[in-house]
Amino acid sequence: MDQRSSLDPVPCWVPASGHALRRVGVHFDAVRVAGLVGDQVAYELMQFTAFQAGPIVRSAVGDRSTCFLLPPQSAAARRWPAGARLIGRDLRCDAFVGIPALEGRTWPLDWRSRPTGEVPFVEAKLLHEVAVAVLAGVVGP
Repeated sequence: MDQRSSLDPVPCWVPASGHALRRVGVHFDAVRVAGLVGDQVAYELMQFTAFQAGPIVRSAVGDRSTCFLLPPQSAAARRWPAGARLIGRDLRCDAFVGIPALEGRTWPLDWRSRPTGEVPFVEAKLLHEVAVAVLAGVVGP
């Protein structure tokens, strides 16, 4: 199935198959939360948005991080709590995030929440609020 012809427009930075590295700051900003805490932040964010949270990518290797994709130039204005890392903050070098295709074999990456025409990005302010609450232990497990 050609994903580029589906009802929801597929962002140009989503590969047609497999996965690809995309440079942070060009099409999106990225915030990464490692381990089970990243899953918890994603779950709380999805619950709050009726499962329309915007693009959230999960990695099944290494620290098993969860990466939240925000509109370009929206993440640096916030002070992210310990445990949530803004990717690409250091402008001395380029930073990249792995992006899976919407369908097919994409291991070790998968979508926890996909981008849609209505919600092309995770909302930075809401993610910040949820990340602060979860990382501070205010939101339950």
